[in-house]
Amino acid sequence: MTVGAGGALNVIFKTLLDPGDEVLIPAPYFVEYRFYVDNGGGVTRVIPTREDFSLDLGALEAGITERTKAVLINSPNNPTGKVYRPESLRALAEIESLRSVAADLNQDARGTLSIATTHTQARYVLPKPISELRSAYPKVNISLHQGSPEQVAQMLIDDVVDMGIATESLAQYDQLVTLPCYEWQHVLVMPKDHPLAKKTNIRLEDLALEPLITYHPSYTGRTKIDRAFESKKLHPRIALEAIDSDVIKTYVRTGLGIGIVAEMAVQADGNTSGNASGDSNQDLAVVNVGHLFGKNVTRVAFKRSGYLRNFVYTFAELLSERLSKAAIVSAMNGKATGENDDYAM
Repeated sequence: MTVGAGGALNVIFKTLLDPGDEVLIPAPYFVEYRFYVDNGGGVTRVIPTREDFSLDLGALEAGITERTKAVLINSPNNPTGKVYRPESLRALAEIESLRSVAADLNQDARGTLSIATTHTQARYVLPKPISELRSAYPKVNISLHQGSPEQVAQMLIDDVVDMGIATESLAQYDQLVTLPCYEWQHVLVMPKDHPLAKKTNIRLEDLALEPLITYHPSYTGRTKIDRAFESKKLHPRIALEAIDSDVIKTYVRTGLGIGIVAEMAVQADGNTSGNASGDSNQDLAVVNVGHLFGKNVTRVAFKRSGYLRNFVYTFAELLSERLSKAAIVSAMNGKATGENDDYAM
């Protein structure tokens, strides 16, 4: 807390600026701004505005160099009194992207990678690539936001996160670019002494007779499960719905029913004896039922108008070798508008 804006700016610039770092300030500006920058060891670069004193975002972008560290803007402007229009304020959201461009030009591999994803991806898929990214970029922090697929999409649209990862919904938003990351199938989990554990050809009709424990309708491929039963005019008995694979397995162990989970939740190094998080599944029988429910595609999404830092591209490649920087750039520059038109697997 400071006693005023001047004190706050002094603290901010002394924290952010190294000697010679540049701060862009649109003209005209409050004269003390230059002193605040000087106190932090920085250099003021004055950026012209339009004739009506509105922001010239093109001039701001052109003013970026490898030393740019900040852009200082106030509204209403002092001394002109200019109040920026709503569309100009929305454009200011891209200022963070401008700073990111400068950081990349400076090869300043620091910042925060914000990822929105579902519980299944965060728990079973992301630990390894996140660890590898931290090794490659030790100054980059990770901010993990968990939610439903719809919430993942909205966080991208609202510029809360850099990338989203989910199986459901992401391809339904025109504001997003989505690319396939990897395919997976559902598996059954049940006590090893359950009669179906020894059955060689499990059918949907068999499952319809059992109490089932599986995902909430908006999570982890549940729509494909429902469609499979509907196609056979079957009405499964859903004993419990959850968003967490571990919760599903817990209730399977209590004898509440047979679980249907994503295969990632029981895999470890290509087997089904455990998973990357250390949770052992050795007390459960695991049966692949991809032939009943089909394949699912987990997708990675970015906002179409967003700027991606180099470490975002690196993380995408760690997720899947098909997510190369060239493929992402091509998708970001394309005009795809939906799952059928987007860059398919």
